[in-house]
Amino acid sequence: MVCVGIDVAKDKHDCCILDSDGTVRADCFTIPNNMDGFKQLLQTIRDCTKKSDKIKVGLEATGHYSYNILGFLLDNGLPTYVINPLHTNLYRKSLSLRKTKTDRVDARTIATMLLSDVDLKSYTDIAYHNEDLKSLTRYRFDKVQERAKLKQSVSRLATILFPELEQLVSSIHGTSIYALLGEYPGAKQISEVHLTKLTNLLTTASKGRYGKEKAIQIREAARTSIGSVMPAKSLELKHTIKLIQELASEINEIEDSIQKIIDELNPPILSIPGMGVNSAAVILAEIGDFSNFSSPDKILAYAGCSPSTYQSGKLTNCYAHMEKRGSRYLRHALYNATKYVCYWNPVFAEYLAKKRAEGKHYNVALSHAMKKLVRLIYALQKSGKAYLAAA
Repeated sequence: MVCVGIDVAKDKHDCCILDSDGTVRADCFTIPNNMDGFKQLLQTIRDCTKKSDKIKVGLEATGHYSYNILGFLLDNGLPTYVINPLHTNLYRKSLSLRKTKTDRVDARTIATMLLSDVDLKSYTDIAYHNEDLKSLTRYRFDKVQERAKLKQSVSRLATILFPELEQLVSSIHGTSIYALLGEYPGAKQISEVHLTKLTNLLTTASKGRYGKEKAIQIREAARTSIGSVMPAKSLELKHTIKLIQELASEINEIEDSIQKIIDELNPPILSIPGMGVNSAAVILAEIGDFSNFSSPDKILAYAGCSPSTYQSGKLTNCYAHMEKRGSRYLRHALYNATKYVCYWNPVFAEYLAKKRAEGKHYNVALSHAMKKLVRLIYALQKSGKAYLAAA
Protein backbone atom coordinates (compact mmCIF):
# COMPACT_ATOMS: atom_id res chain seq x y z
CA MET A 1 0.00 0.00 0.00
CA VAL A 2 1.20 3.50 -0.85
CA CYS A 3 -0.04 6.52 1.07
CA VAL A 4 0.11 10.09 -0.18
CA GLY A 5 -0.20 12.91 2.33
CA ILE A 6 -1.07 16.39 1.06
CA ASP A 7 -0.99 19.54 3.15
CA VAL A 8 -3.28 21.99 1.37
CA ALA A 9 -2.64 25.74 1.19
CA LYS A 10 -3.89 28.62 -0.92
CA ASP A 11 -1.06 28.88 -3.45
CA LYS A 12 0.80 25.57 -3.07
CA HIS A 13 0.48 22.06 -1.65
CA ASP A 14 3.13 20.04 0.19
CA CYS A 15 3.11 16.32 -0.54
CA CYS A 16 4.75 13.22 0.90
CA ILE A 17 4.55 9.61 -0.33
CA LEU A 18 5.18 6.62 1.96
CA ASP A 19 4.75 2.88 1.48
CA SER A 20 3.28 0.38 3.94
CA ASP A 21 6.70 -0.17 5.56
CA GLY A 22 7.06 3.53 6.26
CA THR A 23 9.70 3.88 3.56
CA VAL A 24 9.71 7.23 1.83
CA ARG A 25 8.83 6.77 -1.83
CA ALA A 26 8.94 10.50 -2.48
CA ASP A 27 10.23 12.90 0.13
CA CYS A 28 8.24 16.03 0.84
CA PHE A 29 7.87 18.07 -2.32
CA THR A 30 5.83 21.15 -3.16
CA ILE A 31 3.49 21.65 -6.10
CA PRO A 32 1.81 24.90 -7.21
CA ASN A 33 -1.96 25.17 -6.92
CA ASN A 34 -2.63 24.96 -10.65
CA MET A 35 -3.15 22.32 -13.33
CA ASP A 36 0.58 21.88 -13.93
CA GLY A 37 1.06 21.21 -10.23
CA PHE A 38 -1.81 18.72 -10.16
CA LYS A 39 -0.38 16.86 -13.15
CA GLN A 40 3.04 16.85 -11.51
CA LEU A 41 1.53 15.25 -8.40
CA LEU A 42 -0.31 12.63 -10.45
CA GLN A 43 2.84 11.77 -12.41
CA THR A 44 4.90 11.51 -9.22
CA ILE A 45 2.34 9.13 -7.72
CA ARG A 46 2.45 6.98 -10.85
CA ASP A 47 6.26 6.97 -10.87
CA CYS A 48 6.35 5.84 -7.22
CA THR A 49 3.81 3.05 -7.52
CA LYS A 50 3.16 -0.17 -9.37
CA LYS A 51 -0.11 -1.32 -10.86
CA SER A 52 -0.56 -3.78 -8.02
CA ASP A 53 -0.12 -1.11 -5.33
CA LYS A 54 -3.14 0.09 -3.42
CA ILE A 55 -3.05 3.88 -3.27
CA LYS A 56 -4.56 6.07 -0.57
CA VAL A 57 -4.44 9.86 -0.76
CA GLY A 58 -5.15 11.97 2.30
CA LEU A 59 -5.64 15.68 2.81
CA GLU A 60 -7.08 17.93 5.48
CA ALA A 61 -10.53 19.47 5.25
CA THR A 62 -9.52 23.06 4.57
CA GLY A 63 -12.75 24.35 3.08
CA HIS A 64 -12.55 25.93 -0.35
CA TYR A 65 -8.75 25.58 -0.58
CA SER A 66 -8.98 21.79 -0.93
CA TYR A 67 -11.99 21.70 -3.24
CA ASN A 68 -10.14 21.86 -6.59
CA ILE A 69 -7.41 19.35 -5.81
CA LEU A 70 -9.98 17.02 -4.27
CA GLY A 71 -12.02 17.10 -7.47
CA PHE A 72 -8.89 16.41 -9.55
CA LEU A 73 -7.93 13.39 -7.43
CA LEU A 74 -11.44 11.92 -7.57
CA ASP A 75 -11.69 12.48 -11.32
CA ASN A 76 -8.47 10.49 -11.73
CA GLY A 77 -9.81 7.58 -9.71
CA LEU A 78 -7.61 7.98 -6.64
CA PRO A 79 -9.20 6.93 -3.32
CA THR A 80 -9.07 10.14 -1.30
CA TYR A 81 -9.55 10.62 2.43
CA VAL A 82 -10.53 14.02 3.82
CA ILE A 83 -9.35 14.31 7.42
CA ASN A 84 -10.45 16.66 10.17
CA PRO A 85 -7.55 19.08 10.93
CA LEU A 86 -8.16 18.57 14.65
CA HIS A 87 -7.58 14.86 14.13
CA THR A 88 -4.27 15.39 12.35
CA ASN A 89 -3.17 17.94 14.95
CA LEU A 90 -3.73 15.50 17.81
CA TYR A 91 -2.10 12.68 15.85
CA ARG A 92 0.98 14.82 15.11
CA LYS A 93 1.34 15.69 18.80
CA SER A 94 1.16 12.00 19.69
CA LEU A 95 4.14 11.25 17.45
CA SER A 96 6.58 13.62 19.12
CA LEU A 97 7.01 15.68 22.26
CA ARG A 98 8.67 18.42 20.25
CA LYS A 99 6.52 21.37 19.30
CA THR A 100 7.06 21.19 15.55
CA LYS A 101 4.46 22.23 13.02
CA THR A 102 5.28 22.93 9.38
CA ASP A 103 3.51 22.19 6.11
CA ARG A 104 6.05 19.49 5.26
CA VAL A 105 5.61 17.87 8.67
CA ASP A 106 1.84 17.96 8.23
CA ALA A 107 2.09 16.26 4.84
CA ARG A 108 4.13 13.45 6.36
CA THR A 109 1.76 13.22 9.34
CA ILE A 110 -1.22 12.76 7.02
CA ALA A 111 0.60 10.03 5.08
CA THR A 112 1.49 8.31 8.37
CA MET A 113 -2.13 8.53 9.52
CA LEU A 114 -3.25 6.72 6.39
CA LEU A 115 -0.76 3.94 7.17
CA SER A 116 -2.04 3.55 10.72
CA ASP A 117 -5.18 1.76 11.78
CA VAL A 118 -7.09 5.02 12.12
CA ASP A 119 -10.69 4.45 11.04
CA LEU A 120 -10.99 6.64 7.96
CA LYS A 121 -13.48 6.46 5.12
CA SER A 122 -12.65 7.59 1.62
CA TYR A 123 -14.33 10.61 0.10
CA THR A 124 -16.89 9.62 -2.51
CA ASP A 125 -18.16 11.18 -5.71
CA ILE A 126 -21.54 11.49 -3.98
CA ALA A 127 -20.01 13.68 -1.29
CA TYR A 128 -18.04 15.74 -3.81
CA HIS A 129 -21.00 16.50 -6.08
CA ASN A 130 -23.11 17.11 -3.00
CA GLU A 131 -21.11 20.31 -2.50
CA ASP A 132 -23.41 22.20 -4.89
CA LEU A 133 -26.40 21.49 -2.71
CA LYS A 134 -24.44 22.29 0.44
CA SER A 135 -23.26 25.61 -0.99
CA LEU A 136 -26.81 26.58 -1.94
CA THR A 137 -28.37 25.61 1.38
CA ARG A 138 -25.70 27.38 3.42
CA TYR A 139 -25.96 30.43 1.19
CA ARG A 140 -29.72 30.47 1.71
CA PHE A 141 -29.27 30.09 5.46
CA ASP A 142 -26.99 33.13 5.58
CA LYS A 143 -29.38 35.17 3.44
CA VAL A 144 -32.35 34.28 5.64
CA GLN A 145 -30.36 35.24 8.74
CA GLU A 146 -29.42 38.53 7.12
CA ARG A 147 -33.05 39.22 6.24
CA ALA A 148 -34.14 38.45 9.80
CA LYS A 149 -31.75 41.09 11.15
CA LEU A 150 -33.07 43.65 8.69
CA LYS A 151 -36.63 42.87 9.74
CA GLN A 152 -35.65 43.64 13.32
CA SER A 153 -34.40 47.00 12.09
CA VAL A 154 -37.73 47.65 10.37
CA SER A 155 -39.60 46.91 13.60
CA ARG A 156 -37.30 49.25 15.51
CA LEU A 157 -37.65 52.09 13.00
CA ALA A 158 -41.42 51.68 12.70
CA THR A 159 -41.71 51.96 16.48
CA ILE A 160 -39.88 55.29 16.31
CA LEU A 161 -41.62 56.74 13.24
CA PHE A 162 -45.16 55.30 13.44
CA PRO A 163 -45.68 53.15 16.58
CA GLU A 164 -49.47 52.89 16.11
CA LEU A 165 -49.16 51.10 12.77
CA GLU A 166 -48.37 47.72 14.31
CA GLN A 167 -51.75 47.66 16.07
CA LEU A 168 -53.63 48.31 12.82
CA VAL A 169 -52.26 45.45 10.71
CA SER A 170 -51.76 41.72 11.19
CA SER A 171 -48.02 42.01 10.55
CA ILE A 172 -45.74 44.92 9.98
CA HIS A 173 -43.65 42.71 7.70
CA GLY A 174 -46.37 42.09 5.14
CA THR A 175 -45.89 42.99 1.49
CA SER A 176 -48.53 45.71 1.60
CA ILE A 177 -47.02 47.39 4.68
CA TYR A 178 -43.56 47.28 3.14
CA ALA A 179 -45.00 48.93 0.04
CA LEU A 180 -46.61 51.60 2.25
CA LEU A 181 -43.52 52.32 4.33
CA GLY A 182 -41.24 52.12 1.31
CA GLU A 183 -43.24 54.92 -0.29
CA TYR A 184 -44.12 56.89 2.86
CA PRO A 185 -41.59 56.03 5.60
CA GLY A 186 -43.17 57.70 8.59
CA ALA A 187 -46.43 58.89 10.17
CA LYS A 188 -45.94 62.44 8.89
CA GLN A 189 -45.61 61.33 5.26
CA ILE A 190 -48.64 59.03 5.52
CA SER A 191 -50.78 61.73 7.15
CA GLU A 192 -50.20 64.07 4.19
CA VAL A 193 -50.90 61.62 1.36
CA HIS A 194 -54.17 61.82 -0.61
CA LEU A 195 -56.69 59.18 0.45
CA THR A 196 -57.24 57.89 -3.09
CA LYS A 197 -53.52 57.41 -3.62
CA LEU A 198 -53.15 55.66 -0.27
CA THR A 199 -56.13 53.41 -0.99
CA ASN A 200 -54.81 52.42 -4.42
CA LEU A 201 -51.38 51.63 -2.99
CA LEU A 202 -52.77 49.41 -0.22
CA THR A 203 -55.30 47.68 -2.47
CA THR A 204 -52.71 46.86 -5.13
CA ALA A 205 -50.01 45.73 -2.70
CA SER A 206 -52.39 43.61 -0.60
CA LYS A 207 -54.21 42.19 -3.65
CA GLY A 208 -57.53 43.53 -2.42
CA ARG A 209 -57.19 42.60 1.23
CA TYR A 210 -56.89 46.22 2.36
CA GLY A 211 -59.19 48.86 0.90
CA LYS A 212 -60.47 52.36 1.56
CA GLU A 213 -61.55 51.57 5.11
CA LYS A 214 -58.06 50.45 6.11
CA ALA A 215 -56.52 53.43 4.32
CA ILE A 216 -58.71 55.83 6.33
CA GLN A 217 -57.86 54.01 9.54
CA ILE A 218 -54.10 54.20 8.88
CA ARG A 219 -54.17 57.84 7.80
CA GLU A 220 -56.20 58.92 10.84
CA ALA A 221 -53.79 57.07 13.11
CA ALA A 222 -50.88 58.77 11.35
CA ARG A 223 -52.39 62.22 11.91
CA THR A 224 -52.60 61.65 15.67
CA SER A 225 -49.41 59.60 15.92
CA ILE A 226 -46.78 60.20 18.57
CA GLY A 227 -44.13 59.05 16.10
CA SER A 228 -41.03 61.17 15.73
CA VAL A 229 -40.31 63.14 12.58
CA MET A 230 -36.75 62.10 11.77
CA PRO A 231 -35.70 62.30 8.10
CA ALA A 232 -32.58 60.21 8.77
CA LYS A 233 -34.62 57.37 10.28
CA SER A 234 -37.15 57.60 7.46
CA LEU A 235 -34.37 57.24 4.91
CA GLU A 236 -32.93 54.28 6.82
CA LEU A 237 -36.36 52.62 6.90
CA LYS A 238 -36.83 53.13 3.18
CA HIS A 239 -33.44 51.64 2.34
CA THR A 240 -33.86 48.75 4.78
CA ILE A 241 -37.14 47.75 3.15
CA LYS A 242 -35.46 47.84 -0.27
CA LEU A 243 -32.72 45.55 1.02
CA ILE A 244 -35.29 43.11 2.42
CA GLN A 245 -37.12 43.02 -0.90
CA GLU A 246 -33.86 42.39 -2.76
CA LEU A 247 -32.94 39.63 -0.33
CA ALA A 248 -36.38 38.04 -0.75
CA SER A 249 -35.82 37.95 -4.50
CA GLU A 250 -32.37 36.40 -4.04
CA ILE A 251 -33.70 33.80 -1.60
CA ASN A 252 -36.42 32.82 -4.08
CA GLU A 253 -33.77 32.37 -6.77
CA ILE A 254 -31.66 30.21 -4.46
CA GLU A 255 -34.69 28.12 -3.51
CA ASP A 256 -35.48 27.54 -7.19
CA SER A 257 -31.96 26.15 -7.67
CA ILE A 258 -32.35 23.95 -4.59
CA GLN A 259 -35.69 22.70 -5.88
CA LYS A 260 -34.11 21.61 -9.18
CA ILE A 261 -31.47 19.54 -7.40
CA ILE A 262 -34.03 18.00 -5.04
CA ASP A 263 -36.27 17.12 -7.99
CA GLU A 264 -33.34 15.23 -9.53
CA LEU A 265 -32.47 13.45 -6.28
CA ASN A 266 -36.09 12.70 -5.32
CA PRO A 267 -35.03 11.70 -1.78
CA PRO A 268 -37.23 9.29 0.21
CA ILE A 269 -37.27 11.63 3.22
CA LEU A 270 -39.55 14.02 1.33
CA SER A 271 -42.29 11.42 1.76
CA ILE A 272 -42.34 12.12 5.52
CA PRO A 273 -45.39 14.29 6.30
CA GLY A 274 -44.22 17.74 7.36
CA MET A 275 -40.75 17.46 5.82
CA GLY A 276 -40.23 20.54 3.65
CA VAL A 277 -37.95 20.85 0.64
CA ASN A 278 -35.57 23.32 2.26
CA SER A 279 -35.18 21.31 5.46
CA ALA A 280 -34.69 18.10 3.47
CA ALA A 281 -32.10 19.83 1.28
CA VAL A 282 -30.05 20.99 4.27
CA ILE A 283 -30.22 17.55 5.90
CA LEU A 284 -29.09 15.79 2.73
CA ALA A 285 -26.40 18.37 1.98
CA GLU A 286 -24.88 18.34 5.46
CA ILE A 287 -24.96 14.57 5.93
CA GLY A 288 -23.84 13.81 2.39
CA ASP A 289 -23.10 10.11 1.97
CA PHE A 290 -25.14 8.20 4.55
CA SER A 291 -22.76 5.25 4.26
CA ASN A 292 -20.22 7.33 6.20
CA PHE A 293 -22.39 6.89 9.29
CA SER A 294 -22.76 3.44 10.78
CA SER A 295 -25.75 4.42 12.90
CA PRO A 296 -28.29 7.25 13.37
CA ASP A 297 -26.62 8.12 16.68
CA LYS A 298 -23.50 9.18 14.80
CA ILE A 299 -25.56 11.56 12.69
CA LEU A 300 -26.97 13.04 15.89
CA ALA A 301 -23.45 13.45 17.24
CA TYR A 302 -22.35 15.05 13.96
CA ALA A 303 -25.20 17.54 14.28
CA GLY A 304 -24.29 18.23 17.91
CA CYS A 305 -27.68 16.98 19.11
CA SER A 306 -26.43 14.22 21.40
CA PRO A 307 -26.41 14.78 25.19
CA SER A 308 -23.15 15.80 26.83
CA THR A 309 -21.65 13.75 29.65
CA TYR A 310 -19.58 15.00 32.56
CA GLN A 311 -18.33 12.87 35.45
CA SER A 312 -15.41 13.36 37.82
CA GLY A 313 -15.09 11.48 41.09
CA LYS A 314 -18.43 11.70 42.87
CA LEU A 315 -19.58 14.54 40.65
CA THR A 316 -21.91 13.65 37.83
CA ASN A 317 -23.92 15.99 35.66
CA CYS A 318 -27.49 16.01 36.89
CA TYR A 319 -28.78 17.44 33.62
CA ALA A 320 -27.27 16.47 30.30
CA HIS A 321 -27.21 19.45 27.97
CA MET A 322 -27.14 19.13 24.20
CA GLU A 323 -23.55 19.25 22.96
CA LYS A 324 -24.21 21.76 20.16
CA ARG A 325 -21.05 20.87 18.29
CA GLY A 326 -20.68 19.87 14.67
CA SER A 327 -22.81 21.27 11.87
CA ARG A 328 -25.02 24.09 13.09
CA TYR A 329 -26.80 24.04 9.74
CA LEU A 330 -27.80 20.41 10.20
CA ARG A 331 -28.82 21.00 13.82
CA HIS A 332 -31.00 23.95 12.82
CA ALA A 333 -32.61 22.01 9.96
CA LEU A 334 -33.33 18.97 12.14
CA TYR A 335 -34.87 21.15 14.85
CA ASN A 336 -37.17 22.95 12.41
CA ALA A 337 -38.04 19.77 10.53
CA THR A 338 -38.95 18.01 13.77
CA LYS A 339 -41.36 20.79 14.75
CA TYR A 340 -43.22 20.53 11.45
CA VAL A 341 -43.16 16.74 11.36
CA CYS A 342 -44.59 16.64 14.89
CA TYR A 343 -47.38 18.93 13.70
CA TRP A 344 -48.28 17.09 10.50
CA ASN A 345 -47.40 13.48 11.34
CA PRO A 346 -49.78 11.83 13.85
CA VAL A 347 -47.14 9.28 14.93
CA PHE A 348 -44.66 11.99 15.86
CA ALA A 349 -47.37 14.18 17.38
CA GLU A 350 -48.35 11.31 19.65
CA TYR A 351 -44.71 10.66 20.56
CA LEU A 352 -44.14 14.33 21.42
CA ALA A 353 -47.31 14.39 23.53
CA LYS A 354 -46.13 11.26 25.34
CA LYS A 355 -42.80 12.87 26.25
CA ARG A 356 -44.56 16.03 27.38
CA ALA A 357 -46.87 13.93 29.55
CA GLU A 358 -43.78 12.49 31.23
CA GLY A 359 -43.06 15.99 32.50
CA LYS A 360 -40.33 16.89 30.03
CA HIS A 361 -39.80 20.46 28.90
CA TYR A 362 -40.99 21.14 25.34
CA ASN A 363 -37.45 21.47 23.96
CA VAL A 364 -36.36 18.27 25.72
CA ALA A 365 -39.38 16.41 24.37
CA LEU A 366 -38.64 17.82 20.93
CA SER A 367 -35.05 16.57 21.14
CA HIS A 368 -36.43 13.07 21.74
CA ALA A 369 -38.66 13.46 18.69
CA MET A 370 -35.62 14.70 16.76
CA LYS A 371 -33.75 11.52 17.61
CA LYS A 372 -36.72 9.49 16.38
CA LEU A 373 -36.81 11.53 13.17
CA VAL A 374 -33.08 10.98 12.55
CA ARG A 375 -33.60 7.23 12.92
CA LEU A 376 -36.40 7.42 10.36
CA ILE A 377 -34.36 9.57 7.95
CA TYR A 378 -31.43 7.18 8.23
CA ALA A 379 -33.62 4.14 7.55
CA LEU A 380 -35.35 5.73 4.55
CA GLN A 381 -32.17 6.98 2.91
CA LYS A 382 -30.35 3.69 3.44
CA SER A 383 -33.23 1.61 2.10
CA GLY A 384 -34.31 4.03 -0.62
CA LYS A 385 -37.95 3.40 0.28
CA ALA A 386 -40.63 6.03 0.83
CA TYR A 387 -42.28 6.59 4.19
CA LEU A 388 -45.37 4.53 4.87
CA ALA A 389 -47.71 5.78 7.57
CA ALA A 390 -48.82 3.25 10.16
CA ALA A 391 -52.23 1.82 9.40
